[in-house]
Amino acid sequence: MITYEFLQNYWWFIISLLGGLLVFLLFVQGGQSMINSISKTEDEKKLVINALGRKWEYTFTTLVTFGGAFFASFPLFYATSFGGAYWVWMLLLFSFVVQAVSYEFQSKPGNVFGPKTYRSFLFFNGIIGTFVLGVAVATFFTGSEFTINKVNLVSFGTAGNVMSGWDNPLHGLEALGNLRNWCLGLAVLFLARTMASLFFVNRLDHDVLHKRSRKYTLYNGVPFVVFFLAFLIWTLVSDGYAVNPDTQEVYMEPYKYLNNFIQMPVVLVLFLLGVVSVLWGIFGTVVNKSFNKGIWFAGAGTVVAVTMLLLVAGYNHTAYYPSYTNLQSSLTVQNSSSSEFTLTAMSIVSLLVPFVFAYIVYAWRALEGKKLKLEDLNKDGHAY
Repeated sequence: MITYEFLQNYWWFIISLLGGLLVFLLFVQGGQSMINSISKTEDEKKLVINALGRKWEYTFTTLVTFGGAFFASFPLFYATSFGGAYWVWMLLLFSFVVQAVSYEFQSKPGNVFGPKTYRSFLFFNGIIGTFVLGVAVATFFTGSEFTINKVNLVSFGTAGNVMSGWDNPLHGLEALGNLRNWCLGLAVLFLARTMASLFFVNRLDHDVLHKRSRKYTLYNGVPFVVFFLAFLIWTLVSDGYAVNPDTQEVYMEPYKYLNNFIQMPVVLVLFLLGVVSVLWGIFGTVVNKSFNKGIWFAGAGTVVAVTMLLLVAGYNHTAYYPSYTNLQSSLTVQNSSSSEFTLTAMSIVSLLVPFVFAYIVYAWRALEGKKLKLEDLNKDGHAY
């Protein structure tokens, strides 16, 4: 029998999977952050931009789906985080809005700003979008500053009577004061740039960009590994936000996230396999000049590793969105989810997701039957 607890855990898995897919698709942002460094001539820039331009909608759509699914399945998180840490989310969303505008208008007739202006917007999205998203996810492990009272509506100054309130006037920007958050933010940024380099190796029919992309795979892969290991090790040896299954009391447990991995061996094995797959994609591309499938190894590994990392943040009696100013306000899979009826209805609809995913794979393969070269841009009626 499907229980309420099963539905809650099922939807945390869906959220985690969407998060993994989103991080993989950030290779578009990673490529945008390298437009002026990996490409030197105008033709090279156009080739890079058009290769990324055929994929930016996947990332944007996944971001919207991720946010929508989070809102529907765990509305208290949405209300608390988006209503409290709004400067972080507004900065993130603004960077994605200017990305969409840039792709659609940079090559339009009568563009008074010129392509350089829109390319600077793409660079902004490439740097800020990836870094801020990494910082936001890091707070799932490091904590935030908020207070929730679900029993009685409480007053928070001029905000009036609300259920949750943010305890810091910076409204999310205070997360930038945590060095561990910076580690994950920079790890996501360099991972996106690494996967973009792997994508260019796989997609572009251009010898100069090929050679340059292999070099940039190494240049970005090394700092990614350094920052990711720094965040991972720091998190595993730190205290974590545990939940008493009987009383639902939140308390600090030494090595909580390490214990989660140990107590969920399947998650641990899949996480390690994901990490190894990412490293193999990077290593193979750097050392083997004929190897061009690195994006698929790194991409699949990223999806699996990020999914497992998010499961560790929410499963095994763990507060996935902790408050370090008020421990008992921390959000868990159990205390922040939608009703059983809502989750049941959503679960039925979610059965269609594999068909949608299969269509995306089919469309991707159909549109990418051959590598992209400069001559193709002249034939394409929708070149960016």
